[in-house]
Amino acid sequence: MVKTYHVRRGDKEIKDKKKLVEILKETNYVTLAKDNEPYIVSLSHSYDEEAECLYIHCASEGKKLDFMRGNPIVSEQALIDHGYHHGECSHLYVSAVFKGKLEFIEDLESKKKALGHMILHQEKNPESLLTRLKAFQAGSPIDKTIVAKIVIEELT
Repeated sequence: MVKTYHVRRGDKEIKDKKKLVEILKETNYVTLAKDNEPYIVSLSHSYDEEAECLYIHCASEGKKLDFMRGNPIVSEQALIDHGYHHGECSHLYVSAVFKGKLEFIEDLESKKKALGHMILHQEKNPESLLTRLKAFQAGSPIDKTIVAKIVIEELT
């Protein structure tokens, strides 16, 4: 039997999906946890509200890629740190924890779309990167970049 947990302090729980989505949209990084092994890794991302997914990218080899290939079901956290609350022995933050399915993006145009979404989210001046991205053709460095989306199935 799987035990179900709830937020211990119900007054702190964010139940409004719009507020949880805002956390995903505001943060630049999420932390991916690996099951059955003590390991986590941070990934830059962008949240696509329309598709209810996150886009991520990484190098074509390495431990996090091995983890993602080994199990497409992922659990991650996005956190906004508001700092320590002096005099209260409390740390102020909001977080969104989510579970989803990771899907690798293989075709060039879909990769460009996902990377363009990430550039718009991460960059203060995205124009030159977007111009370079549009020019990429098959056989360019984009082919070696691993791009994936995480389709969110549960968000708390």
